[in-house]
Amino acid sequence: MTILLYIALGYLLVTGGILYLNKRDFTPLPPTPRNYFDELAPAVTICIPARNEANSIERCVRSAIEQQYPNHHVLVLDDGSTDGTSEILDSLSEQYPETLTVIGGQQKPDDWLGKSWACQQLSEEALGDILIYIDADTWLEPKTTSKVVRTMGSDIVDFITLWPQQKFGTFWEKTIIPLVYFALLTLLPTRYVYRLPNWFPPFLKQKMGPLFAAANGQFMAFKKNAYETIGGHQSVKNEVVEDVELAKNIRRAGFRMKMYHGKNAISCRMYESRKELWQGFRKNFFAGFGHNPVLFIGMGLLHIITFIVPILSLPFLFLWGSTKLTLLALAAVLLMFWQRFTVDRWFDWKLRYGFLHTLGVCWYQMLGIQVLSDYFNGVSAQWKDRNI
Repeated sequence: MTILLYIALGYLLVTGGILYLNKRDFTPLPPTPRNYFDELAPAVTICIPARNEANSIERCVRSAIEQQYPNHHVLVLDDGSTDGTSEILDSLSEQYPETLTVIGGQQKPDDWLGKSWACQQLSEEALGDILIYIDADTWLEPKTTSKVVRTMGSDIVDFITLWPQQKFGTFWEKTIIPLVYFALLTLLPTRYVYRLPNWFPPFLKQKMGPLFAAANGQFMAFKKNAYETIGGHQSVKNEVVEDVELAKNIRRAGFRMKMYHGKNAISCRMYESRKELWQGFRKNFFAGFGHNPVLFIGMGLLHIITFIVPILSLPFLFLWGSTKLTLLALAAVLLMFWQRFTVDRWFDWKLRYGFLHTLGVCWYQMLGIQVLSDYFNGVSAQWKDRNI
């Protein structure tokens, strides 16, 4: 037990340090000065792949159309929708014929995954100097495009990704989804997404740079020449976590990228039911670890040791354990809640759900067992009526 608690405490100290750095570095997009684009406004195409998104597509498309940017066009690909999405898009295209274009998706080749195929088709129709990809379950604030274009120019970056302000409805959304952001902000020093540290040996920078690349496919903005240079979505045509792989390709090609907090820029509601949550994360949970079962199992065990063992053992240690073990467990639990409440306050989530952090970790452990079973039994997860 002593060794387990030392492991938990050591892990939480390291991740706490990363979280502290990210509080300084992971910022919202800066505002755009008035009249900034009066003389020059690069053409922007906002690309939206949509398949059976009747519940969210109108809000998403309208938010893209209503961007306060002088030179943008919205391009939507209807990927064989059967739930009323097509009718909504037809109505919107009649209302906004100059700003919105809707195209029908072509049959997906066998060696492509659905989202990458849809995004590749969008890129072939897009005419902008900057391509912005957003998911159909997101919605933009009116000045988002202006902020992104201005930031790409002032920071001299070729790729920007935003992590949306997540909106929740159900109990399980509030319990499960925050752990995605928790993992990101306690494991990845976001400053290294933009630039590796000076102390990094030069001969390792080319090799190690992509390891610090990350992206959120709910919002990705590319300068078109950078997108085309890396091969667009064709370069990730059969990758489940295509957003992260695109970011790695950006780094490998020598382009510069940044990620930002999506506050006051973009919001999202990823899933609306417990079933959607399970199936949505089931399709990409293992892929996020590079389909490496050793790494996947190792991280699962580390999370059990860090987030489950201390909190379950603490009552017993209070009653029957030594003072040393009790203090170790208490320190680990307090550090865990400090990290979680820091993230919850940061994203304006209800703090009381932070007390359910361990329940969320247990949910992911059960999901991990499911995806390992899928992997070893050759079972394909499904999403949008397609095998992944």
